[in-house]
Amino acid sequence: MVKRRLVVVISPRIKARPGLCTVVALSTTPPKPVMAYHAQLNIRPRLPDRLESDGVWIKGDMVAAVGLQRLDFVITGRTEGGALLYHHDPLSAAQIQIVRAYVLHALGLAPLTKHL
Repeated sequence: MVKRRLVVVISPRIKARPGLCTVVALSTTPPKPVMAYHAQLNIRPRLPDRLESDGVWIKGDMVAAVGLQRLDFVITGRTEGGALLYHHDPLSAAQIQIVRAYVLHALGLAPLTKHL
């Protein structure tokens, strides 16, 4: 992955790795071919107009551990004073469960999805 893209953080905070998190890539372009570890997701609440909120693709095979300093929140605008405003609404627990299920599919661990 070399371009900037939307990601979902799927790891909890881990004391042993305070500056790292595990992310799964999202894409507005459908994968070719669509595999068992790809799925569409509608993000709610909606993202700003310049970003797709409906039908983004979970790329369950694109998992990475990244430094928190490499992540940016989605910018939604500016205050009257010029300060940046950010999108802070997390995905629901059900949506995170869906993302984790497709990561398990990519890792060949699909039978474990019943434990989510």
